[in-house]
Amino acid sequence: MLRFLWDSISLQMLFVFLLVFLLVSDYMKRRKPKDFPPGPFSFPFLGNVQFMFAKDPVVAIQKFIEKHGDIFRTQVGSMSFVIVNGLPLIKEALVTQGENFMDRPEFPTNTEFFNKFGLVSSNGHLWKQQRRFTLTTLRNFGLGKRSLEERIQEECRFLTDAFRDEQGNPFNPHLKVNNAVSNIICSVTFGNRFEYHDEDFQNLLRLMNETAILQGKIMSQLYNFFPSVIKYFPGSHQTVIKNGRLMKRFVCKKISKHKEDLSPSESRDFIDSYLQEMAKPNGSDFCEDNMVSCTLDLFFAGTETTSTTIRWALLYMAIYPEIQARVQAEIDAVIGQARQPALEDRSNMPYTNAVIHEVQRKGNIIPFNVPRQAVKDTVLAGFRVPKGTILIPNLSSVMYDKKEWETPHSFNPGHFLKDGQFWKREAFMPFSIGKRACLGELLARAELFLFFTSLLQKFTFQAPPDTILDLKFTVGITLAPQPYKICAVPR
Repeated sequence: MLRFLWDSISLQMLFVFLLVFLLVSDYMKRRKPKDFPPGPFSFPFLGNVQFMFAKDPVVAIQKFIEKHGDIFRTQVGSMSFVIVNGLPLIKEALVTQGENFMDRPEFPTNTEFFNKFGLVSSNGHLWKQQRRFTLTTLRNFGLGKRSLEERIQEECRFLTDAFRDEQGNPFNPHLKVNNAVSNIICSVTFGNRFEYHDEDFQNLLRLMNETAILQGKIMSQLYNFFPSVIKYFPGSHQTVIKNGRLMKRFVCKKISKHKEDLSPSESRDFIDSYLQEMAKPNGSDFCEDNMVSCTLDLFFAGTETTSTTIRWALLYMAIYPEIQARVQAEIDAVIGQARQPALEDRSNMPYTNAVIHEVQRKGNIIPFNVPRQAVKDTVLAGFRVPKGTILIPNLSSVMYDKKEWETPHSFNPGHFLKDGQFWKREAFMPFSIGKRACLGELLARAELFLFFTSLLQKFTFQAPPDTILDLKFTVGITLAPQPYKICAVPR
């Protein structure tokens, strides 16, 4: 009887049956509570993959805000996302209910890189422990103190010398700025800076830059959502994984060298401090895997974001010469040419401070923050967000909000000025907010002020002859300016 039934089923019927079964299975697996946030149509199996093909993700998300409101859901593969927009809702999610959205989701490209260790990808007790230790260690090595300010000032001198060597000719400032910014965090983590012609370090910076860009490519995104299939295909994700291994190898070599000449009574840098912590009887969570991941986190985050912001700043100055001239006038009035800028000058330079903040606002280098994950079922803005749902705080919705800014889509330093004084705005949140906000904010703010003022003190930035600069960007880990050449004309 069974044989007869089997023989009577055509191949077409079998195919239809399997398709219906898979569709029903996919629907049941992705079924959400009735009070889950609304969202766009989601393709079976794939979800809202159209986001990956958007040239401008900020504009693409804005269209969904207009249709679905300040909280909506999307789905890619088996992952469910809730995107929150606007200052009140982002504050609600990241501060008021921050404990409910404290975790980081697992994305395969990050897992390959950090294996759930470190400062960015870890969760729970492990994250709290590593963050606390890192903050303490950074403070011990000068964070917020004069000693670290002097390191930044020294690097400013090296960078201005490197720019001066270009003799006003067109050049791409990318690697020089990367090297200078990276040297600050390297002096804290590795105990030394690297010369701008150090071939090994230049290769490491190129790997980091390539990885930051490739993370935004289609195949890398597809690998995050469909790893079991995409891992067999060539593409950007394979290069990201390969580069991650090479960067880890660089860090491991540094750690091995530190082990050889470690002094138990003296700590020269972050790696020494970590090795000493590992040697303590209660240091079980302080293992080499964690040390490698924390060091890479500091190196990556301490280089890429600040360097990208400075590159945006130079580009904006060349495009808006009248703003650049006003910054230089303030530098000349407060600092002059005889000495280097210092952090204590910042309070006397409201316009320069406003320009730096406007570069961060308009540059918007991490528009969707770093994703969070619900650690338990949570009600947000009247909607139920089940445990495990990934939360995307859309910082762009705050930084470009027409209710918060007078001219949100224009480069306007006046956004941060009131009666001629610097005006701190609640809607300015490039470092995120809440307990998982950027731990390097204090360092980044010091670097941005000192590098920016040091460069504009010595140079006027202009477009090369017969060249029109634009504000086109590349989507990767950050929204970075597309490669450009600029002229640094000595003043």
